[in-house]
Amino acid sequence: MPPPSNNIPAPYTNHKDFGFLPIPKRLRYDPDKPFHFGLFLNILFGLTSTFSVANLYWCQPILIELASSFDVSYDEISKLPTLIQAGYAIGLIFISPLGDLVRRRQLLLILVIVAACLTIGLSITNNLHAFQVLSFLVGAASVTPQVLLPLAADLAPPERRATAMSIVFSGLMFGILIARVLSGIIGEFASWRITYYMAIGIQGLLVAVLFLQVPDYPPKNRDLTYANIMWTMAKFSVTEPVLIQGCLSNMGSAAAFSSFWVTLTFLLGGEPYHYSTLVIGLFGLIGMVGVAMAPIVGRFIDFLVPWHASLVACLALLIFQVVQIVGNGLNVAPVILATVGLDVFRQMLETSLAISIFSIAPHARARLNAVYILSLFIGQVMGSSAGTKVFLTYGWRATAAMTLGFTAWALLILMLRGPHCSRYTWFGFEGGWESKRAVKEKEKQGLDVDLESQIPEKEKDVEDTNASLQVTANESETIHT
Repeated sequence: MPPPSNNIPAPYTNHKDFGFLPIPKRLRYDPDKPFHFGLFLNILFGLTSTFSVANLYWCQPILIELASSFDVSYDEISKLPTLIQAGYAIGLIFISPLGDLVRRRQLLLILVIVAACLTIGLSITNNLHAFQVLSFLVGAASVTPQVLLPLAADLAPPERRATAMSIVFSGLMFGILIARVLSGIIGEFASWRITYYMAIGIQGLLVAVLFLQVPDYPPKNRDLTYANIMWTMAKFSVTEPVLIQGCLSNMGSAAAFSSFWVTLTFLLGGEPYHYSTLVIGLFGLIGMVGVAMAPIVGRFIDFLVPWHASLVACLALLIFQVVQIVGNGLNVAPVILATVGLDVFRQMLETSLAISIFSIAPHARARLNAVYILSLFIGQVMGSSAGTKVFLTYGWRATAAMTLGFTAWALLILMLRGPHCSRYTWFGFEGGWESKRAVKEKEKQGLDVDLESQIPEKEKDVEDTNASLQVTANESETIHT
């Protein structure tokens, strides 16, 4: 009897969360009845991502109110968003890889409960240092989307995997936009503490919904330790060509995207637009239009080989970067067009690269995702800092040219390695250029069948010889008897 798989260890009969809380029967793992990952659960994953990642951005529109409440300078309070992002980076590295080691249903519940409890502290403290420490910890506990993303890839059928992941990615983008809008409105008309009271309520609701809807799934890699998980994550980051290619392309694209959104406020507030803060804020709603196209983007990626979807996204991003270089400052239409186009195709690139990376090792998707999202984080920091500096020194058009360069870098890295290279091929093109995923999968299945059916002649000779010897042995035994 073959040994049980490390991916889904057997037997698995856990029926309780935290050792005492019964899991609803319909959510218990049964290997004979696989879970159905439908649209409802997919949307739930996306909304959970939205309001988990929002924890990182509640503070940004209310920094002035926080400075006044804690009686500190703008310079001192401006460090708060960076502190939260630093906590998120720590969570990415040390918490999200646990998805490859422990039960993810239970991990999700723990993360959301911890984030809610820490947010209670944020809403009541009058001490700036306590607020900073709690903000850092909230950032670390808000890596829920990075647990959901590999789980969605595991639960979704292969033909819908890109669509499922695209919806979760869109939830991340919605979280960034919605947090800024809601927090800004509350800060304008009420105390900043109301923002965190609302966040507590949202996190509490998420705990209840996750408990009642997220299916239990066996822990992966039960033979590994946390130290093994961290070591292999570091090993993947330097030995896997697909992962390194995806991270470097993602870094350039994230830098371009971050630079665009950070400097968009400066562009719209100055010559020739002179828009108010309210009008500038409405451009976040335009960004939501692009994010809402996630299902369409996902279906397109499901149809193509992921590398080709990445290529289409890079080329489209270059086109929209050229649109803003040429048209921005002349009319608002190019700004709107670039905003929607960059959102749509940035999401396509991010999802298609993730699909390629997750195919490396299904049992290690949480670790691969941690490295991948860390590259996105680094790209965002690069784009924000460089974009602001270039804009203030040389103006909008120079900033747009820089973002074009970031996107060209993403395309260059993608072109160093073709769509059908073997796992450890670093450079070059092999295996053809077929772009349709279904055609390539049929070719692969046909090749496997041919290899199985074509037994080498020597093996046939050996089989014939063994059969003859067996017949002779049987005859000899009969004569002896």
